Amino acid sequence: MLALSLMAGCATADPSAPGAYLGGAGDPVRGAALNAPFQFGDLRNQRGQPGRAALSLAQLEYLADAVPNSGYWQNQVLGTTTLQLKLGRDEARKALGIRPDAAPAAVMAGLRGAARALEAQDQAGARNALSTPDFTLGGAATLQRLADLPPLPQAAAAAGQINNDVMSPMDVFSR
Repeated sequence: MLALSLMAGCATADPSAPGAYLGGAGDPVRGAALNAPFQFGDLRNQRGQPGRAALSLAQLEYLADAVPNSGYWQNQVLGTTTLQLKLGRDEARKALGIRPDAAPAAVMAGLRGAARALEAQDQAGARNALSTPDFTLGGAATLQRLADLPPLPQAAAAAGQINNDVMSPMDVFSR
């Protein structure tokens, strides 16, 4: 019965909610961390795919917010990993012209909204999703940046680090 109720809860969860990890199964932090090297480890693979880049950066934003605010995960990853996630997020925000003090939920909502609009081939909707005060360059310029991101070495390092910490069977306090 417990398993059925848990499955029902997963089925009704809104994957587009600002705090939800898209595409994960089970624990969303674990899913995002295991997928991180493939999503935002090397963003050059996403040139010309602004929707995919937006989702990857939403994932980075999610991890940078969720890990230090989780009673469980903040004790399961190294402090340097949490710092690396923050540095990677800050680097990505700077590259996209996102305000440093923007709420993570607002940034994720804008990036995910743009990705959904691009998937529907709605350029105006994508620009609109990125035209909030948090996206200081405006929608059109932010989309251009998403289509051709510069190298983000801090984000790449964060992807590897969070993946290693989640994959490691060792207790972080014994490392």
